[in-house]
Amino acid sequence: MSRILLIDDDLALAELLGQLLELEGFELTMAYDGQSGLNLALAEDFDIILLDVMLPKLSGFAVLQQLRTQKQTPVLMLTAKGDEIDRVIGLERGADDYLPKPFNDRELVARIRAIIRRANTPPQDRQHGELLLGDIRLDPTRQEAYCNEQLLILTGTEFGLLLALVQQAGDLISKDELSEKVLGKKLMPFDRSIDMHLSNLRKKLPARPDGRPRVKTIRGKGYIWIA
Repeated sequence: MSRILLIDDDLALAELLGQLLELEGFELTMAYDGQSGLNLALAEDFDIILLDVMLPKLSGFAVLQQLRTQKQTPVLMLTAKGDEIDRVIGLERGADDYLPKPFNDRELVARIRAIIRRANTPPQDRQHGELLLGDIRLDPTRQEAYCNEQLLILTGTEFGLLLALVQQAGDLISKDELSEKVLGKKLMPFDRSIDMHLSNLRKKLPARPDGRPRVKTIRGKGYIWIA
């Protein structure tokens, strides 16, 4: 049974979500302020965290930022409908995905299952063992990435993105393909999820010795991993 931590100060919504998620077979733990949620997230192991942005004591962004210094637990941010800046900030700080309020129950459950599946179930193409390309080594079974044999601290989404790029090194991969392959959803208009995850990944990758970029952006088309 997958364990979910819901951090939201809307008691009525939390109660409704609790009933929904338990009916869907999840084990739910709830926290109603940011500090309590962070304490639980650090003390226990959850399969996914549902994190509201506006919280008492500690904002959702602060919770996420502090969480990412110690754990890479998948996080689905719950944002205000139409508030683009909240989504961007959440992705910048390491959220795996976001869902604007109010949301459809089925979409929430589908997003949760997709994120947990990506984090815990290795895709079929990971069964071929480690991938080695230049100074990058990927262990898909353990979801570990190394650069010059130094472990990179990546979220599950960032690892999936790196794996997809390295597997098709030298080839152009469109944002649509990356979104479906890595995030498990079709790319929607004005959706910047892939851009933000790639930006986070770039920050965590050491510079190449020759100074060339590891990932080349082809505006309006996609990305190429430079072999």
